[in-house]
Amino acid sequence: MEAVRLILRYAHLVGFALLLGGALVQYYTGRIYINAVMLWGATIQVVTGVALAAPLGREVQPDPVKLAVKGVIAIMIFIMVLIPYLKKRETVNKGHFLAIIGLTLVNAAVAVFWR
Repeated sequence: MEAVRLILRYAHLVGFALLLGGALVQYYTGRIYINAVMLWGATIQVVTGVALAAPLGREVQPDPVKLAVKGVIAIMIFIMVLIPYLKKRETVNKGHFLAIIGLTLVNAAVAVFWR
């Protein structure tokens, strides 16, 4: 089970990289819109996050409050990415876009610093 957990963690980090990297590329090009890479990253983050939260035979279980906070933030990010993508918007509000980047960084900070 440890191998499965490590593979899921790796995929979770790949999802983070896709989401944040895709967002930063769009931001620095000057044309702010939600691209497919960001959607894939957000999707991977939610799916692998749910799988990582499952009790996979670990002796020490993660804090349920931490999991709830991370889950709520991840769902917010996913919705903020999904809706403009499905509506095929050519641009999104800069504040909306920066909120996606900020929430992504906050979610990573919760994972790292909350013990």
